[in-house]
Amino acid sequence: MTQLKVTPTKSNLLKLRKQLAFALEGFELLEQKRQILTLELVARLERLREAERKANEALGRAHDSLREATLDSGSEALDRVALGVPVSHEIALSEERLMGLRLPKVRVQIAPPRVSFGFTGSSPNADLAQRRFAELLPLLAELAGLQNAILRLAKELRKTQRRCNALTKIFIPDCRESIHYITGALEERERESFMDRKLR
Repeated sequence: MTQLKVTPTKSNLLKLRKQLAFALEGFELLEQKRQILTLELVARLERLREAERKANEALGRAHDSLREATLDSGSEALDRVALGVPVSHEIALSEERLMGLRLPKVRVQIAPPRVSFGFTGSSPNADLAQRRFAELLPLLAELAGLQNAILRLAKELRKTQRRCNALTKIFIPDCRESIHYITGALEERERESFMDRKLR
């Protein structure tokens, strides 16, 4: 601990006491923020694991359907007919606010399923593969939003932790040390002036 460089006066003592009270109040608020961010981060990590599991399962089903369609029609025929399929999905980005942070939300509006491939030159598995890949899009959008939100929460949590550490390990102890020094110096001055008055 090092004391702050201030002259030992009553006005400086009052200023330091106000600063200490303000720092202690700020630390309490930062500690509450840190706890909320930690809880939110843990909750979103659990949601991320569940979203990854669902996305992997859906991706596996979609790839199985695509493999079946490729075996039925061949990859070149499937590529040709896929060029004529209209895609009309919409992506919506929004934000959620938490403790001053802007956390992204990504939503995908998928077009209603319909038969897109022709009866000749392709297999029914092509329509199934298309539908399954389309169903995968909302899961991937949720996954992207969660990953981005987790990164932002982790960054803010690190910043909050650094501020808490700076207050508890540097500023508050230095301020207390300075208050102790000024209080001692003022008491010493009072004793000296008292002794001077008595001796006169």
